[in-house]
This record gives sequence, C-alpha cells and structure tokens, in this order.
Amino acid sequence: MLQEANKRFWEEVMNTIMEGVVVLDPRGVILAANQAMEEITGYRQQELIGKPCALIKSDACFDALKPGQHCELFQNGSIRRSKCSLARKDGSLVHVLKNASLLKDNGGQVLGGIETFTDISEMMAKERVITRLRRELSQEDGFQGIVGKCPVMLQLFSLVSSAATSEAPVIIYGESGTGKELVAGAIHRLSPRNKGPFIKVNSAALHESLLESELFGHVRGAFTGADRTRMGRFEAAHQGDIFLDEVGDLPLSTQAKLLRVLQEKVIEKVGDHRPVPVDVRVISATNQDLPRLMAAGLFREDLYYRINVIPIHIPPLRERREDIPLLVEAFIERARLKNRKSINGISKEALDILVEYKWPGNVRELINAVEYAFVLCQDRTVRPEHLPRQLSQKIPEPAKANGRAGASGGVNHKEEIVKAIKQAGGKKGEAARLLGVSRVTLWKWLKSLDLRVEEILSTP
Repeated sequence: MLQEANKRFWEEVMNTIMEGVVVLDPRGVILAANQAMEEITGYRQQELIGKPCALIKSDACFDALKPGQHCELFQNGSIRRSKCSLARKDGSLVHVLKNASLLKDNGGQVLGGIETFTDISEMMAKERVITRLRRELSQEDGFQGIVGKCPVMLQLFSLVSSAATSEAPVIIYGESGTGKELVAGAIHRLSPRNKGPFIKVNSAALHESLLESELFGHVRGAFTGADRTRMGRFEAAHQGDIFLDEVGDLPLSTQAKLLRVLQEKVIEKVGDHRPVPVDVRVISATNQDLPRLMAAGLFREDLYYRINVIPIHIPPLRERREDIPLLVEAFIERARLKNRKSINGISKEALDILVEYKWPGNVRELINAVEYAFVLCQDRTVRPEHLPRQLSQKIPEPAKANGRAGASGGVNHKEEIVKAIKQAGGKKGEAARLLGVSRVTLWKWLKSLDLRVEEILSTP
C-alpha cells in the first residue's frame, strides 16, 4: 500500500516538471518518461517505455555514437547544456537543451541514467531573428538598418556616409513611405554629433499656432495657457541634430524664423526677445517639389538655398524592385517575432505579386502588406490569397514629388488632384497618399485652386 502511494507520488512529481524527463537502465532502455516528454517527442509514454533510448532521435547522440556504445551519456558519464535537434514522431524537428547524468549506487556501480530535455524552439527562432537584424545593420544586406543592396541604394549609402561627416544642412527628398526618417537617423549616428541629441519634428502634424512654440519654446505668460517657460525643439537639440520632416508644410511665418536660426545660430522663445544661441545641424525632409512651391509663393527661396546644401534623393520602391525579396524576408522575420507564428517563408507566386506591384505607399505599404498576410495566414507559407486584395489591382504610379518631376508632370497639376480625389472616393487622406503628399499639403492645394471635394465628386 505504501509502495503504491510512493509510486503515485513520484509519478505526479515527474508529470509536474515542465522539462521532458527520461529514466534509463544501464543498457539505455527507457524505464520511465513524463508527460512533458510526450509533448516534446510526440510519442506516448507507452510507446517510449521499454524501448532503447535511440528511439529519441537526438543529433547530439548520433554525432557521438561509436560502435558498441548506445549513448553519449554512458560514454562520457554526463551531458551538460547540449543544444541539439530532436526528431519527433511525425518527423518534424524540435530544438532542445539536453542535460543527462548517470545514476550510481554507493559503490559506484551504474544503476542507469536520467535525461532532461527543454524545448528551446522559441528561443532559437528569436536568435535567428536577432541574427537577421544584425545582418540588416551590416553592409551585407543593408546599411544602418536600411535594407537594400541594389546599385541605386549602394549609391545612397555612400552619399549618406559622406553627408554625415559634414556640418552642412541636409535635405532628404522622397515619396511618402520611402524611409526618410531612417536616412536622417543614419546621418546622425554616423556624424560627429552622434553623442548629442537627435530631435524629430513633423511639421505637418503640428497646428500652425503651436508650431513656433514647439520649435523655439515659449516663456511663461506668452499666451493663454503658458503657465511655465518651455524649452523648444531647437534648444533641446543643442550640440546634436534636428530632423524637420515635411519641411514643405511649414507656414511662411515659421520659414522666416527658421532662416534666422540657420543664418545666426540663435533662437527667440515666443514672448521673449532675448536671443538664445544654439549649436544645431538641420536635417530636413520633404515629399514635395520645393521649386514648384517657390514658384507658387508657398516656400521661401532664400530658405530653400539654405537647407538644400546637401540634397539626398531616396528612390521609390518601384525603382528598386530587386530589393523586394530581401525586404520581404526581413519583414517576415520581424512579423514572426512580433506575432509568434511559425510562418517561415513566402511562395513564389505571392512574391511575384509583390515584385510586380507599383507600391504607391513604398516600403511602409510593403510592411503593412506583410503584417496583413501574417493575420490571414494559418500555414507555414504566405500565399497569394493571404495578401491584400489591392495588390492584384492596377493602381497608377504616384506622381513624382521629390524635386525631380518635370515641369508638365508635377503633382500640383489640377487634373491630377481631381483624378486622385475621385479615385479615393472623396477621402482626402487616401487622395494625398495617391499623390505622394501629406494631407495638409493637399488641403493647401485645394484651397489655392479653389477646389471643393463635393463639387469634384458631383462632376462626371
């Protein structure tokens, strides 16, 4: 009775342990296995007990196997933290961490052995992701976190490296979603100012009435609600870099004050006239045609020549299609880590769709497509049916808005704006995306051309 109770007790202890446990006799025959071992190997306890330990196909054991020896444990006396792969009953592989020790009596006689197996498949998957991300940061497949190895991207990486060593202002041109902020961050990290702050400002996201206070700060009592003195972004970026995204959306009044900062290296807080010296290098970015904005009186010519010292053009994704498989591989690795799904690749048919698509939203849209596919895919491979439907539809390429468009092909053209509004069904955000500009810029164009969305939609 007591013996039976002890047996049940030890069985309960074994089955409570999260690691797989196997007890062997001196011949390497399995005497006992717990429930965790069933989950790891796919074999039931009844299928394991009484069988040679070779049934548990571990590559660590086979690598060490010699004629006349049935297990590395009995050969070396122990196994300590050995990473190995184990073949499950269905033939699939699982990564495990194996430990094993011999069981001996008081006289040193071997009574058997005990082995434990810890499933480390998830940890190994994360290690693969880390390895992949490290490769992204190397020159092998990319540069400073920017993935790409086609000739046009290699030229971009070289220009970024050269620009980083200069103190001159840099302006980054590129369509929405091409990675302008990534390029700005790379310039900062490679520059002598990398020990200083890197402050980001999205000019289009801030209301005009708040923009000046955000950039230059304000003193207490400068306006209603200013109950304390506040440091602006330029002052916060002292001895570092400030990144002005969507610089084409700056109002003219703010452009004039930005020009003074670039010329005199001083700022004035809102509500104060005392100059505050700042040591800041300006990196700006835009998806607009600044010369066309100057011609329309929406951007100061003197400011343009101040910020356009080192221009950098980022190519749209459709102009570097050979990088799409590389980008897809990187984004699948990231999505796998975030979603914890066992998706490990993409079919050729699905990849062909991604390569052929025009990508008006560029790399950002590609990231969204991969994340969408991860939601739908329940298998190990992404296939065409898992991709967003619009990828198979014909979508016109967005007009160039990076300062290189021809005089007759600018996105500022009334017909193109009307066409985009109709195609987007009156949704301004979608129309702006198709045009490759911000929503604020589209609003300005509609206002300057006296266009109303309702009237556009009502005309055939």
